[in-house]
Amino acid sequence: MTPPPPGPTLPEELLLLALDPRRGRPYCGNRSLEYAMAGAALAELSLQGWITEERGLAQVVNPLEPPDPLLATLMRSLPAPGKGRGSGVPARGWVRHAGRQVGGLYLDALVQRGILRRETRRFLGLLPYHRHPVVATDLAGQTRHRFVAAEQAGFPDHRSRALAALVSAADLSRFVCTDRTSRTAMRHLVREQWPAHAVRRNVRRDKADQAGGGG
Repeated sequence: MTPPPPGPTLPEELLLLALDPRRGRPYCGNRSLEYAMAGAALAELSLQGWITEERGLAQVVNPLEPPDPLLATLMRSLPAPGKGRGSGVPARGWVRHAGRQVGGLYLDALVQRGILRRETRRFLGLLPYHRHPVVATDLAGQTRHRFVAAEQAGFPDHRSRALAALVSAADLSRFVCTDRTSRTAMRHLVREQWPAHAVRRNVRRDKADQAGGGG
């Protein structure tokens, strides 16, 4: 069992990379970010040894709960460890259906911790929506600095590769990467990182639906 990271988890890091720190808007589409947040939760659970993947299914392999309360909440939405194969849930489907919940949980948590600030605005003066400017700019800066350092080192470890793949899958790489070569490398990483691959499939499905006039 890999111990939890001393710093931010993958969903937290991804969220800090995805938000414009001053305007509080994500650099990518809201749904793409939600998918990526769900994928980041799966990736974090996988890195810590709570779940694994087999033939596209996310499977819980440890009956205990993670010490992180958000990860524990999300792991409860996955099927309990079963006997034999086929006891998991399709990663692509879980990412699609859990994305909004995951995004909301982490936004709420970072607001409560004073890392983000929630601003409520109204579209055309009627429909409310939220923006989340970064309050803890030092933490956001450290997150970006770590990502750039990992990029310059070629994403040398499992955690940095998982995060890089998620950034690419959500179409965020042009906002956080310094060169085109890195963006190409990150696209290749998506193929080997199963949570990011599930994210990319959902992002592509939405784009295809929009191009075809679907919902």
